[in-house]
Amino acid sequence: MRFTFKKSERLHSKILIGKLFSEGSSFFIHPFRVSYLIVEKNEEPPVQIIISVSKKNFKSAVKRNKIKRLIRESYRINKHMIWDEYIDRHNEQLLLGLVYVGKTIVPYSEMERKLILILHRLIDKDA
Repeated sequence: MRFTFKKSERLHSKILIGKLFSEGSSFFIHPFRVSYLIVEKNEEPPVQIIISVSKKNFKSAVKRNKIKRLIRESYRINKHMIWDEYIDRHNEQLLLGLVYVGKTIVPYSEMERKLILILHRLIDKDA
């Protein structure tokens, strides 16, 4: 598997984003609030993700963008865990929303560790 993060893997449909946050399930692993929803698959990738950082907690766009870059990088490296689950399912797609709710910027190693925990929990909930 190639470690890429293409635009098609990003969740950008307003309809699906609204559906994810209104109908989806969620859980919390500090510093993330995770929302997820399994929908009927179209020709998109098996997992689509949206990453959000609160403007309330981080006024500076530079800090918000840094956090999003760190999250995207840790997801890009570890997405194979969740993709392996959903690539075989021909009629299901996972929509994933990661909202960073921490008050400080955590180091990359901590962020990656928490993201791996999130991916494992999603796999276990689905099994």
